[in-house]
Amino acid sequence: MKLFILIYAVLFSVIEGNSQELKSPNGDLVMQFSLELNGVPTYKLAYKNKAVIKPSHLGLELKNDEKSLLNSFEISNTETVTFDETWQPVWGETKDIRNHYNELAVELTQIETKRKIVIRFRLFNDGLGFRYEFPSQENLVYFVIKEERTQFAMVGDHKAFWIPGDYDSQEYDFTESKLSEIRSLFDTALTDNASQEQYSKTGVQTSLMMKTADGLYINLHEAALVNYSCMNLNLDDENMIFESWLTPDAKGDKGYMQAPCTSPWRTVMVSDDARDILASNITLNLNEPCAIEDTSWIKPVKYIGVWWEMITGKSSWQYTDELPSVELGITDYTQVKPNKTHAANNTKVKRYIDFASEHGFDGVLVEGWNEGWEDWFGKSKDYVFDFVTPYPDFDVEAIHSYAKSKGVKIIMHHETSGSARNYERHLDQAYQFMKDHGYDAVKSGYVGDMLPRGEHHYGQWTVNHFQYCVEKAVDYEIMVNAHEAVRPTGISRTYPNLIGNESARGTEFQAFGGSKPNHVTVLPFTRLIGGPMDYTPGIFEMDISKLNPDNNSHVNSTIANQLALYVTMYSPLQMAADLPEHYEQFMDAFQFIKDVALDWDESTYLEAEPGYYVTIARKEKGTNNWFVGNVNGNESRVSTIKFDFLEKGKKYKATIYADAKDAHYKTNPQAYKITTKTVTSKSKLSQLSVPGGGYAISIMEIK
Repeated sequence: MKLFILIYAVLFSVIEGNSQELKSPNGDLVMQFSLELNGVPTYKLAYKNKAVIKPSHLGLELKNDEKSLLNSFEISNTETVTFDETWQPVWGETKDIRNHYNELAVELTQIETKRKIVIRFRLFNDGLGFRYEFPSQENLVYFVIKEERTQFAMVGDHKAFWIPGDYDSQEYDFTESKLSEIRSLFDTALTDNASQEQYSKTGVQTSLMMKTADGLYINLHEAALVNYSCMNLNLDDENMIFESWLTPDAKGDKGYMQAPCTSPWRTVMVSDDARDILASNITLNLNEPCAIEDTSWIKPVKYIGVWWEMITGKSSWQYTDELPSVELGITDYTQVKPNKTHAANNTKVKRYIDFASEHGFDGVLVEGWNEGWEDWFGKSKDYVFDFVTPYPDFDVEAIHSYAKSKGVKIIMHHETSGSARNYERHLDQAYQFMKDHGYDAVKSGYVGDMLPRGEHHYGQWTVNHFQYCVEKAVDYEIMVNAHEAVRPTGISRTYPNLIGNESARGTEFQAFGGSKPNHVTVLPFTRLIGGPMDYTPGIFEMDISKLNPDNNSHVNSTIANQLALYVTMYSPLQMAADLPEHYEQFMDAFQFIKDVALDWDESTYLEAEPGYYVTIARKEKGTNNWFVGNVNGNESRVSTIKFDFLEKGKKYKATIYADAKDAHYKTNPQAYKITTKTVTSKSKLSQLSVPGGGYAISIMEIK
């Protein structure tokens, strides 16, 4: 690793007494900071001489009678540096990540109170990050945030891809509209969920993707969310100004702080090429380096599991239908009649283990194995699971032994039903149980309202809970895949055992009525900006009624689209989510899922337009093999790509899994064709992608 810290006078300049200018390393981005009248901190941002953020205010409103940190400031000091390093993630989209920025730190002193804050700006070639820092001082020690007042003033009525601002759920389809239309479309953008609470008819969530009329792509998000409330945005739609809106706690407070401390980074990514947004590493770079000394136990995982048949209603989580309520340690399951639908039984799980072993999968996820599922949801129940007691039809020891004999690992499932307090009480015991039985990865869940009652999924208390679980897992060398948790903000750089999250509308909603066919063309620009998603792709049977006659849902995707997701929806944790018998019907297409890699040396973004299409090529780590994925939106199009990412002078065998001409996500989703051809770095491809379709390519070097 090489590290250079230099000061370039040309990149930093004082415009006048209360103004500072900062340029990106390549000079395309220019940020100006100033104090307005009455000492109000203000910044603005331009890209290639085009305004991106108009003058926007900064500061925090404090609770009670304290004078807020909004105005009456003077600049007491400034510091500027250039930073340039290259670091290697434990897993990732690329082997090497460059962290190159120019930094301006502005120390402000509030004239009346003598309180000091630092606003630190880092300007990369592809965007801006800034945060508030509160140094140790006598005049500001403990304080309560009433609201953060960070503004992002837009220069126009941009097109946006947004989901409703919510304290508890990100599981929405994205709406494409102008900013001015958010208010009128807000109610139609809402869909039911187990726990949700909106706060404003113009509230939206980050990561927020926008496109200007003159072709600039802008993304607003945050990085390094630690010991702070998750940031939503609220739009003043008369003036087109977004302002931060933090998630409150049970009392309505937005954050309890103790100096010295910092806020998360607020990020503004910008480019005139949508591919640059996908390629950006700003979110990771604004997080701290890896905190785990030995990471050899953290490994990408490809898995299967019994989950899909339960989500669709074919099978159940609960062991019996006879119990209206359960008390752990008191209810005797040996005295009740088991139902015939419980999925987590020895016979069925062994079937999945056999399939995983035969086809080279690392693990099998088993949900519904432990006592308590009969009344787990919607009861505001504290002691809902103990995470160690199996149902009578699931033999932990025997299943572990059988899986081990087949070279397969079992993946643990911890559903908390939102009772975070109960989970923390049992966490050490649960993690030790995992280690004792050979589990090194866990899927945790937080379905329903949070306990303690009144707390939200994205408030400071619960954010700290999620972080506690990840850090505690390090002690037991356990990888974590948290569902219904706060959306990631690059924490996986510091704690790469956070190998995945859900935190968005995943494949399960295809069994709850479906998602928009272009949903997967938006997620890489939004949810995936903060880290990998456990999207659970790989569905081959799109008609859910064939699994459950009472469920008329339809998966709005073609098989070729499902294959492409393993490339376009980056994650070191990938599930083949469908049933083994469905893969056995389409073994030629299933081959791509078996072949596709999980970890990458290089990623090349070939085509991108949010909401319409994404095409990505990735080079498998440690090999010369490449995989390409294309996902398409609502309309047919011909994707045209070059293979110039391949090594010159070499030949490759390309196996193309594509939509058939008559394929369509709704009427003919299982129509695909597979062709092979020899390609080189000079080759080109024009390939049809139907509505809700796409294509996937495996490219193997010909030795």
